[in-house]
Amino acid sequence: MNKLKILIVGSGGREHALAWKLAQSLRVGEIFIAPGNAGTAVHGTNLPIGVEDIDGLARWARENEIDLTVVGPEVPLALGIVDAFHAAELSIFGPTQAAAQLEASKAFAKQFMQEVGIPTAVFSTHTNYDEALKALREMASSNGVVVKASGLAAGKGVIVCNTQAEAEAALRDIMQERAFGASGDEVIIEERLSGPEVSVLAFCDGATAVPLSPARDHKRAYDGDRGPNTGGMGVYAPPPDVDAALLDEIMHTVISPAVQGMAQRGTPYVGVLYAGLMLTESGPKVLEFNCRFGDPETQVILPLLDGDLAEIMFACVAGNLKPEMVRVKSGVAAAVVMAAPGYPGSYPKGLPITLGTVPADVLVFHAGTQRVAGQLVSSGGRVLAVSALGDELETAVARAYAGVQTIHFEGAHYRTDIGR
Repeated sequence: MNKLKILIVGSGGREHALAWKLAQSLRVGEIFIAPGNAGTAVHGTNLPIGVEDIDGLARWARENEIDLTVVGPEVPLALGIVDAFHAAELSIFGPTQAAAQLEASKAFAKQFMQEVGIPTAVFSTHTNYDEALKALREMASSNGVVVKASGLAAGKGVIVCNTQAEAEAALRDIMQERAFGASGDEVIIEERLSGPEVSVLAFCDGATAVPLSPARDHKRAYDGDRGPNTGGMGVYAPPPDVDAALLDEIMHTVISPAVQGMAQRGTPYVGVLYAGLMLTESGPKVLEFNCRFGDPETQVILPLLDGDLAEIMFACVAGNLKPEMVRVKSGVAAAVVMAAPGYPGSYPKGLPITLGTVPADVLVFHAGTQRVAGQLVSSGGRVLAVSALGDELETAVARAYAGVQTIHFEGAHYRTDIGR
């Protein structure tokens, strides 16, 4: 049997985890990552092609007879990389530009949920500042409100407001000060939900959806959920309060209706669908959809996946995904993100990293790293995700922190309360 050639698009911790898992498939031969990082280079060949260079990626995939391309980040999906690859008769794992609107346009996603009957917060959408301000004053609630830029804003376009003054300042920042550029041309104002959050990711083949392990991440920069929001400072899976019955309910009320609704629109959803949910007193409600693997969720979900990731992805693309292909291991996985000093604000790059002797039961996924003249150095805000498995949450977390202790770079900061 000819071994498969895989191209992964992206450069973060998620892409390192994808390369690590795909490299375990007996069907996979060569792996290429564009542009990749120092960690992905261990499992394949990094390519100097940017994630937004869709023509360049398609040309390279065609010239090098790539069997499957796997898209990591959201931006190329929103730009239509899947459509471009389809036009070139290339096999690619991910949703089309039309289906990726579930993430690329929060306004589209909210209206879609309303039409299909997927539970979500009460909301209004606006392109006019004065109308938005009026709606904000009318919605004033004791629980606060949430103001969101509709477009992609690298995970930073959602502002949770405790007071009316905060909400008006957020609206002004987004619509008048253009804090997120064109992503803030349209805003969503919605009621603030309360309850624990959970992320549920599912493989989709356009008609069928099969879940991976649910996960819970820590978004705030500092211990005790304080400080600014980040792309995620740590994560664990599965959360102890999400049992099989609750996961079933989420699949039944959120994921399956979304996949069916997209199919009925003539824009079938293929790839990974990620629902960020709030477990409210009146049941699970969707905060947002993402159209790809989460980061750092992937760094705990893939270690828990007992199945051939390449086989699953090919089945999704071919429209014949079977539930038995996706098996989840027992036990718990946890990951701690080690970030550069100053993150999520401005931070230095090029900090030398010493990995030390990492315990055998710990996985180190590189996010913002590169090799310069043989030296491993930092190249991003989130530098590494240190993951571990255990029979229970405490064990997995303790192992991950044992791994963190063996790694050093100047000013490294991480939360010490992941999983609490």
